Amino acid sequence: MKSVLTNLLTPIVQAPMAGVCNPELAAAVCNAGGLGFLAAGYQSSDAMVEQIRRTRALTDRPFAVNLFVPQPDVTAYRAAHIARYAQRVATIASQYDVAPGAPVYDDDAFDDKIQRLIADPVPLVTFTFGAVEPTIVAHLQAAGTEVGFTVTSANEARQAQALSADLLVAQGADAGGHRGTWSLDAVPNDTETAALVTEVLAASELPVIAAGGVGEAADVARLLGLGCTAVAAGTIFLAADESTAPQVWKQAFTSGRFTNTVATRAFSGRIARALPNRFIDQLGQDAPAAYPQLHYLTRPIRAAAGRAGDPDGLALWAGTGFRHATARSAAQIVADLTPASSRTPTND
Repeated sequence: MKSVLTNLLTPIVQAPMAGVCNPELAAAVCNAGGLGFLAAGYQSSDAMVEQIRRTRALTDRPFAVNLFVPQPDVTAYRAAHIARYAQRVATIASQYDVAPGAPVYDDDAFDDKIQRLIADPVPLVTFTFGAVEPTIVAHLQAAGTEVGFTVTSANEARQAQALSADLLVAQGADAGGHRGTWSLDAVPNDTETAALVTEVLAASELPVIAAGGVGEAADVARLLGLGCTAVAAGTIFLAADESTAPQVWKQAFTSGRFTNTVATRAFSGRIARALPNRFIDQLGQDAPAAYPQLHYLTRPIRAAAGRAGDPDGLALWAGTGFRHATARSAAQIVADLTPASSRTPTND
């Protein structure tokens, strides 16, 4: 089977970002020669299938789908901590005239999504937040799908290779959004992408997509020079014309207010990198490791803040390269990120 990565005209991958990825963005990246992703996290199985259908209508090039691996249900033994946190969240929710969501657990319809992807395969499926049963990998591969895992350490890379993965996504600490650690409770390491790529390549023989802190072509060239096959960018695509991120989120990258990023559990119960705002300042130190419970608990606040154009109630996921996230088309972003040495010659 020919690898998805060998078909790329440019080594640029649009990272999956749950809630803001869409067929228009993924297809635009694919049509520009890169690899576009759909993020199936937080979606129903039917919604995932519909997004796949729409993407196929917009591009004839390979694209990928990312799934969140179900987490252990900590509801019972963290009930008191979750309840205390919910009380504090309620105070902030009242400021937006909404009620907090119910801090429930679910598995994100994982099994049904797998069955749908086996029945109607896509070129590549990647998993974030941990391992899956070896039979899942085998069934996807038998259907003609390549399988990858997000890894944040050499140990996770070795485990992914043992599961017969086809490729790895090495996600450094400088990446925006959720860190893909294979343990809910673990405090993620602070290994930045370049160092992580070196460690992962030494630990595994698999092709590697580097992810984290990418803002310009020089970042891509540096990571490719270390030996990775492709480079994923996420935050910079949040500002793309095709992105469905709230406008206030897009504007935050270049507003001048934010000068750094922080890692926090405040919004979802899992460590994620974001621009620091009032929500994180008030609640970041108290959030329990309870995912997806806190995601559902805080979701009404985040939605209300988005509608109100208030950056202080939003999860402003951002990597360390966020200052490069300016409004332009996805195709232009792909072109701007592609090092001159990686550009496919044309006949013009």
